[in-house]
Amino acid sequence: MTHTFLQVGLGGALGSAARYGVNILAGRMTQGFPLGTLIVNIVGCLAMGLLAALLAHRGGQHLAPFLLTGVLGGFTTFSAFALDTATLWERGAGAVALGYVLCSVILSLAAVVMGLVIGRGLFS
Repeated sequence: MTHTFLQVGLGGALGSAARYGVNILAGRMTQGFPLGTLIVNIVGCLAMGLLAALLAHRGGQHLAPFLLTGVLGGFTTFSAFALDTATLWERGAGAVALGYVLCSVILSLAAVVMGLVIGRGLFS
């Protein structure tokens, strides 16, 4: 069990560092819109679908704590998504906040479904 916690912790550190890097790069591209969080959520959901399909079809469940819970759990940012949405709302950008919520949820769900479909096709 301690080994699993170590896997999750190390994976989480890697995923969080990657998320931070994406946010820094995206922050240079746009002001006021949480583009980094949007990118991370969509890419993270696509990766989640692909990896979940791969691990399920190739017997890699032992890697799930490190890859899925750790790396992707540290990388995806729905907690940051919630804070970004509340911040936009509090700044009086209600329409932008609504657009951000809709884009994040719809595109992330579509990406995880796409990842599962692609992954099942590639790895089964």
